[in-house]
Amino acid sequence: MAHTDKPSTNEDDYFAREEIEQKRKLAHEQSQALAAQQREELKKLHYMKCPKCGMDLHALTKGDVEIDTCFNCHGVFLDAGELERLQANLAHEKNGRWMGAVLNLFKNK
Repeated sequence: MAHTDKPSTNEDDYFAREEIEQKRKLAHEQSQALAAQQREELKKLHYMKCPKCGMDLHALTKGDVEIDTCFNCHGVFLDAGELERLQANLAHEKNGRWMGAVLNLFKNK
């Protein structure tokens, strides 16, 4: 009696591993898409909102620097590199030394 069974289960194991890998990749892609969607939703919620009081921030221009200001709590917020640009702009003004000294307090060392 001849059996028509497969000589081994290697082929079944291979396809089972392939299926598991495809499902893992799909789950990873779905989690990345969900994370990106959540980041966008959070950005929409918090973009240009004061971190201290939650009110809207307003952009004021000082030279070539746009400073985000909260008119409610009077907070002033700078983006990366704006402190250095503001300091460079103020160095050319009359009170540039004094304001430069104040701005140096906030610089990362």
